[in-house]
Amino acid sequence: MGKANVWVKRTFIVLVGLIAIIGLLLLGLTLFSHGHFHKDEEIDDIVLGLHFMYALAVISVVLAAIGGFGACKEKKWALIVFVVGMILSSLFLFGIEIVSLALQPQFSIELKAQYLHMMPLSNASEVVIDSLGEVQRELQCCGLDEGYLDWDYNIPDSCLCAENSIHPCVAAPRNSRLFEGRVDDEPIMIYSESCLPYITESVMAVIKTAVGIMMGVTLLLVFSAVLGHHHAVPAEPEGGHPPCGLQPGGEGGELHHSHRDHRGHMIPAVAAKLRKCGES
Repeated sequence: MGKANVWVKRTFIVLVGLIAIIGLLLLGLTLFSHGHFHKDEEIDDIVLGLHFMYALAVISVVLAAIGGFGACKEKKWALIVFVVGMILSSLFLFGIEIVSLALQPQFSIELKAQYLHMMPLSNASEVVIDSLGEVQRELQCCGLDEGYLDWDYNIPDSCLCAENSIHPCVAAPRNSRLFEGRVDDEPIMIYSESCLPYITESVMAVIKTAVGIMMGVTLLLVFSAVLGHHHAVPAEPEGGHPPCGLQPGGEGGELHHSHRDHRGHMIPAVAAKLRKCGES
């Protein structure tokens, strides 16, 4: 294999190292997510996604190792394996990105339907109440569809309006549990807006961010494949000169007469040099 431009080689090695780091970070994130959801007994819902992340992380690290080996040891087969792997990975990720963008409206509808399935909140389980309570505090909202009315009488404390609230608040109805045991007439302020629009907006923002990151990684893989191909198959010298500096002599690319002895036989040193070039 011919010597690639030194800057191309250095840039390629940097990109390969970056891909390996991304793969290791993805593997660590996947392991953490696996342990977290396994502890919460929610692993069955995301096991397919975890397997995909494991595969993507391992493939990225393995291909990066093969590409780095090929660049450092000047192994053409390793670079070809790396280039083919990067092209296939790029096409796969590109397909996922297109599907994700196309299905965003449908996913938004299904997400809303999933949360509305929790209704009525007044009869919800303790797990749903605790989970939704955290959402209400974080997003400064109350209820899912019709605001605090979704809770009927059992308006939770998580609906109480914070002092530094950036979302509008209203006085809570006096026939709610919030007024139990109170003797004064001071109003209790609660959030007036429902949470479902904020939940949907937050989830869709996360999905768009993830797709944007995947697009950046895809471009990185494509660029590394281009450099890997350039490194594996360097451009021919200008003028069509044979490899290793041997100069053509006559028509049809024949060797110069200085490469042969007086009997017309190829000089052994020249023959050895040609064999070495062919092996590379």
